[in-house]
Amino acid sequence: MSEKDVTITRDGLQLAAKVAIPDSKEYDLAILAYGFVGMMDPKVNDLLPVLAEKLQEKGLATVRFDFNGHGLSEGPLDNMSIFNELEDYEAVMKYVFGLEGVKKIYLIGHSQGGVLSSMMAGYYADKIDKLVIMSSAATLVDDARIGTCMGQEYDPNNVPEKLDFKDFKLNGWYFRTAKFINIYETAAAYHGPVLALHGEKDEIVNNYASRHYQSIYDNCEFHLIPESDHGLHQNREEVYDRVVNFLTK
Repeated sequence: MSEKDVTITRDGLQLAAKVAIPDSKEYDLAILAYGFVGMMDPKVNDLLPVLAEKLQEKGLATVRFDFNGHGLSEGPLDNMSIFNELEDYEAVMKYVFGLEGVKKIYLIGHSQGGVLSSMMAGYYADKIDKLVIMSSAATLVDDARIGTCMGQEYDPNNVPEKLDFKDFKLNGWYFRTAKFINIYETAAAYHGPVLALHGEKDEIVNNYASRHYQSIYDNCEFHLIPESDHGLHQNREEVYDRVVNFLTK
């Protein structure tokens, strides 16, 4: 099984995606969502591409995609917000619903992608069979309320038009809306099996974010990955083993 490039359209924007489907009439499928300014062709973290390969080896179909303004997808990066990334995700979901042979759908997300996956599972609680969230950045709401993001500080009561992260800029709308997003309330609408993983030494997102997910879900397996950071670079094999076993057993 190998990945092929496809294009998914959302409100006139062309979203780039990579899809791998096994040669069988029926199959389970996992959608993998990247985090804050992450992309399919990673410059820093290959967590999701390698995970996709391992799932494909087990016979699962996979779909990876670039959010608007990221990687090969159209749109300006500085226009990114939680709201329009949810719209991107929903377009990908509709693409998957249109595929023949899909039996079960799993959502996997890392960091901000974990937040989006948890919310999509809530929105589509009747369609999603399992959910995996890794280093889920649900603290982005609290960060927006106090005025901090990835080491950048700003006045939350006077949000700048754009915040400069050197390698990219992000519009103020992202921060103005982030403080009002009901992440956990939306996520709690999902009642299926959940696997939550978080790095023990994550200095970007406190592992409280994932612990709180465990408190809102009916069936949530939670693990701290020893010595691991936000990108889960350390003890990576444990991450892969836990996710693959959770989705295939």
